Formats: sequence, structure tokens, C-alpha cells
Amino acid sequence: MIRPLLPGVVESIIEAVPLQVPAYARPIEGRFGRGLRSGVATALERFLELPGTRKAALSPESRKLVEGLGIGECRQGRSMDALLGAYRTGARVTFREMSKVATEHHLGMEAVVTLGECILAYIDELSAVSAEAYAFEQSLHAGQQGRRRTELLELLLHGRADEVSAFRAAAVADWQLPTTLRAVFLPLARASGVGHRLGPGALLVERDSDAVALVPARGSARAHAELSKALRGRGACIGTAVPWQQAADSLRLAMLAATAIKPAEGTDGPPIWAEEHLTDLLLASEPTVVSALATQSIRELEDLRPGQRKRLTLTLASWLRHWGQRAPMAQELGVHVQTVGYRIAQLREVFGEALDDPQRRLDMQLALRAPAR
Repeated sequence: MIRPLLPGVVESIIEAVPLQVPAYARPIEGRFGRGLRSGVATALERFLELPGTRKAALSPESRKLVEGLGIGECRQGRSMDALLGAYRTGARVTFREMSKVATEHHLGMEAVVTLGECILAYIDELSAVSAEAYAFEQSLHAGQQGRRRTELLELLLHGRADEVSAFRAAAVADWQLPTTLRAVFLPLARASGVGHRLGPGALLVERDSDAVALVPARGSARAHAELSKALRGRGACIGTAVPWQQAADSLRLAMLAATAIKPAEGTDGPPIWAEEHLTDLLLASEPTVVSALATQSIRELEDLRPGQRKRLTLTLASWLRHWGQRAPMAQELGVHVQTVGYRIAQLREVFGEALDDPQRRLDMQLALRAPAR
């Protein structure tokens, strides 16, 4: 009874889907129209073969077609909502048209209900197969994109890319290469979800024990605050802003900051910005030179008793910071101004004219800021 109606049911579905599903609101013609009609007709023909049998809901041919619909949605960049909506619309139209036959032939309500159940079960099968194919295609795309982004990151960090190859690799990885960027370095254990917080402009790759991200370098205070907020509590270190050709330098400073700068206490501390600690990073990167500098510039302190050496070392550091101003020195050291004057006199006895030499003062400042001091 139903089979002669199939061409009309196919056309009714073709007319209803664009009206009910905005994503498919396009002329049903050409290759698209032929494919849609063929797909709907194949699905309905298969449906009519199933009642009273133990056949699978989908034949190899129809399964391939339904899988192709899910894969196509993924490649078009749409969610599954549109396709599932089309399936639901098709089920409603099919039930409406086919139930007319049961009513006209007085087959009774039981036949109509059973027909409706069969249609819903069949549409569930189609939806599940398309959704599975969609998810698989999505995972393949994500895996390919992940590999391409890893390759791009390695290309940039190894400094092997010329402008043409870098922009080509960025396009393949679906990432816009910024003119200026920063490298972000953080522990792998604290990298979960950070890509979402950094946003689509970031290129994030997880490695064996750490994670590295390249983010566009924006100079505004708001951008600075937003990046700090996104990385708060992550134990992250942020490299200096550099042209993309120098991404490796930014990462090197971020990694050096991770070892040389003490992070803020607590698990919700802000990230470390390398550019705020450049002197400390310079000293940390050359410990042998710093040790030699200390031996040469403040060697006079080594001849003092331990207690006196400690007091005068602190006094010398404060004197250098405050340009010899006694009031701020006294406040910093927690002593009386007269005590500061007495200690400065002791420094004069120990160092003599060296305190008036600009180069010696600079050497002293660097030596006293070194981590070992």
C-alpha cells in the first residue's frame, strides 16, 4: 500500500527540510539536489524492506550514505544539530504521509502506532550512524590539526623557518601567525584547560613534561591583565615580546625565569613575566661570571667577622639602592639614622675610594643581586 507513495513522500521531505532547518535553506538543485533526493529515496526504500525481517536497519550501501552525511557536516564546519533536525523533519513527514494510507484503508490505530514506532526507531539508527561518523571525522581532524600545530611550533622554536614556509605552515595548522608574540612555559600537570583560557589566538602544544604556548603579543595594559588572568594559578612563565622569527629567544627567557625566579606563594599566584626580571635572569644565566664578579667587587667583605660581614653587606646593598640617603636606608634596615651613619663610615673604611667609582658600584650591585648572595 505504501510503496506507490514513495516518490511523493520523497518530494514532501525535500520541500519540508529547507523550511524547517535553516542550515539547508538553499535551492534544491544541481549536485546537491540530486544527492539529497537519492539519499532520501534510498533511506525510504530500505525502510520498507525491514518490517517482518531480521535485517539490519542499514544495508552496506545505505550505511555508507548515512555515514557520508555525518562526515560532510563535519567538513562543512557545522554541528550535528542541522542534520539531526533534518532527520526529525523527515520522520514527521514520512509518518504523516504513510499514516494516511493506514487510515484510508481502515487498518486501525494499532497499525498507525506500530508504523510510528518503526519510523522513530529507524530514524534513531540513521542519527546514531551519522553522529558516530561525524565524531570520528572530528577526531581525525583534531589529530591532524594537533600534529600540524606541533610541527609549526617546532619550526618556529628551532628558528628554521623563512617567511614563506612559516606562513604556509601556519595556514595548514589553521593558526594566524602574529607579527609579534610571546612564549609561555608552564608545567604539564597544570596545563589542563589552559588552551581554552588562552583562546583561539594561542598555539599550545603539550610536551613530555611541560607545555609551551605562543600567544600574540599585545602591548596594552588590558591585554597584559587578560593574559595574567588566563594563566593565574598555572605556575606559568611568560617570555618577552619578540618578532615571530625570535620565538626561541622568548621561550628561552621564559624557561630561565622558571628556574631563576621564585614564584608567588600559594596555588593561585600570578604568572612570572620575564621582562620584569631581566637583570635577575642575566645574573642567573652566567653564574660563573657572577661568582667572579662578586669575588672581585666585594672581596673586601670576606676579611670581616661573620656578623659584621652580614651587617655591612646589607648596609652596602641598601646604600647602593638609595644612593646613600640615610633616612630611607634606616627605614629599610630597621635601625636609627645615626646607626646608618656609623655603618656607612665602616663601609668607607673597608672600601675606601671604591665607593666613589661608578663602575665598582655597578659591579657591587650586580654581585649583591646574584642568587648566591
